[in-house]
Amino acid sequence: MSGPTAWPAWQQLQRLAQASPPPLGPLLHDPSRSPLIWRAAGVALHAGHQPITAAVLAALHGLAEQAQVLPQARAMAQGAMVNPTEGRPALHVALRTPGLSQPPWGHEVEQAVQQARQAFLHTAQTVRQGQWLGANGQPVQAVVSLGIGGSDLGPRMACAALAPNPNNEPTLRFVSTPDTWAMQRALHGLPPARTLFVVQSKSFTTPETLWLLHAARQWLRQHGLAEAAHAPHLVAVTANPQGAAYAGFAASHIHTFAPWVGGRYSVWSAVGLPLAMAIGAPAFEDFLAGARAMDEHFWQADPAHNLPLTLALLSVWNRNFLGSPSHVVACYDSRLRHLPAYLQQLEMESNGKRVHRNGSPVQIDTAPTVWGGLGVDGQHAYFQLLHQGTHRVPVDLVAVQTDPHATPEEQQQARFMQQQVAAQARALALGRDTAQTQAWLENQGLDRAAATALAPHRSYVGNVPSNQLWLDALTPFHLGALLAAYEHKVFCQAMLWDIHPFDQWGVELGKTLAQTPTA
Repeated sequence: MSGPTAWPAWQQLQRLAQASPPPLGPLLHDPSRSPLIWRAAGVALHAGHQPITAAVLAALHGLAEQAQVLPQARAMAQGAMVNPTEGRPALHVALRTPGLSQPPWGHEVEQAVQQARQAFLHTAQTVRQGQWLGANGQPVQAVVSLGIGGSDLGPRMACAALAPNPNNEPTLRFVSTPDTWAMQRALHGLPPARTLFVVQSKSFTTPETLWLLHAARQWLRQHGLAEAAHAPHLVAVTANPQGAAYAGFAASHIHTFAPWVGGRYSVWSAVGLPLAMAIGAPAFEDFLAGARAMDEHFWQADPAHNLPLTLALLSVWNRNFLGSPSHVVACYDSRLRHLPAYLQQLEMESNGKRVHRNGSPVQIDTAPTVWGGLGVDGQHAYFQLLHQGTHRVPVDLVAVQTDPHATPEEQQQARFMQQQVAAQARALALGRDTAQTQAWLENQGLDRAAATALAPHRSYVGNVPSNQLWLDALTPFHLGALLAAYEHKVFCQAMLWDIHPFDQWGVELGKTLAQTPTA
């Protein structure tokens, strides 16, 4: 044996899993069981509906120690070469600092981060204050973000969460796919002379984004703006400023970020420009501060109290030892509707790997399939599979605490959503066996024969694990903290599986083939 399966804690967890961990029903009713709640930076993880005992938790902590998870996380934060297949560090955490006098990644990186942030936040404020003028001298009032993957999912998700009012100015729209209908829908009703395109591409060679740029230029021309007048309507965000300049962008309209910023970790960089335009520079800095607070918790908290590490350990327990091939993210606030897609990329692009860090084939399962959507909508759709299907699918139930300053009606609606979270967690965990179902049906007035026939169809196995992730409020700070927690979770998973989480070579093959002429 080699790799994680050789670690004593991995073998101990296998023995605990093979011994049939107690079903969730007895665990939930055990008065001596600890509440299993972790808190950090305004985020609370309630894991009482997970099939873990004190022995399992101890073995999971042993696994984290043997994998050297936290020491490797601190090494990443200090600029270690944690992305060797691409020959660079992964320093997205450096994007979240307010400015450090003694940065662990060095003054050169820190200075570049601060200069880049100052520049794109200045652009954001200029647009918000009506001072960014189009070619005809009119202030920009609409922004269209063009990008795909990490250049789209992060800002799109965060804007929906933090700037949900469609009447806000500037009007903000996103296009990620070179689909005629997508572009037409995004541009419908917008005044060309007052529209700004933010073109997001790390390499500035992404075919989809270049197609969208071509379509944007064509739209401007069709509405009377000659090529020479396009500059005020185009801003680039890229790690390749030379490529953007070659494409015709004015130097002052090019915002950069470092090559060590992975796309799925880039919302903290200039890629967050649309978000900064939507919520303003001070709120964007709060977004960074929330992430930074979670970073500090992750680096400093001991394993027993470490929220991101616990998320990863629970995931590995369910994935590798209890045989769950997929994972659902169900959000109980419509403003978080794009969070599942964002997390899908974060986890599956990072950890969808089949070789260990030394290049040997993995003999264990790595990233689960991540999917989901809005929780209440899901209750009327895919929750059927969660409750009665043949798949055992762990669930993250993501919700927001009631705002004490909300109107009475809003508070009532929030309480309804919270009741749904509690009810689903309990129903998934406990289920209802055939005997209980038959008794319930008879109590509803069915005769014994009808109840007996119907009971198998109305019974639920239960024993489906879930986390509840509660935000104290849905603010820039709290969203930043939540996203950072998931980022660190993914890193911890990778260390526990002994895989590289920062490259994504699987994404490249299709791109290469698409550029190769076929006979």
